[in-house]
Amino acid sequence: MANRAQDWFKQAERDLEQAKASRTEGRHEWACFASQQAAENAVKALHLSLGQEAWGHIISRLLSDLPVEVPTELVEKGRVLDNFYVPTRYANGHPEGAPFEHYGPLQSSQAVQYAGEIIEFVRHQMA
Repeated sequence: MANRAQDWFKQAERDLEQAKASRTEGRHEWACFASQQAAENAVKALHLSLGQEAWGHIISRLLSDLPVEVPTELVEKGRVLDNFYVPTRYANGHPEGAPFEHYGPLQSSQAVQYAGEIIEFVRHQMA
């Protein structure tokens, strides 16, 4: 079976582009979710490039499970992004209010930044 690491990584880059576009358009909940997806797909790409399979959506765990040294700070940034997987999309993710009412420029800026840092870590590891 072919190694699909580059496909996963290219999708991660595109997801980050979507996160940036959503942020610009004021769709901060989508910027946060797309950032989470970008980081998740990038880390899965690294797992694949190292000959491993990776399942799940918890970025911090996916990072911790890598057979390479991952800075603790990057795992913590993954943990922040983990919080954007469900509540950014589902109305029952918060006690009340639609998802878009819970996210703004502060959250989306941080999400885009952290996803970008994780993508750059993966890019460096895959080089």
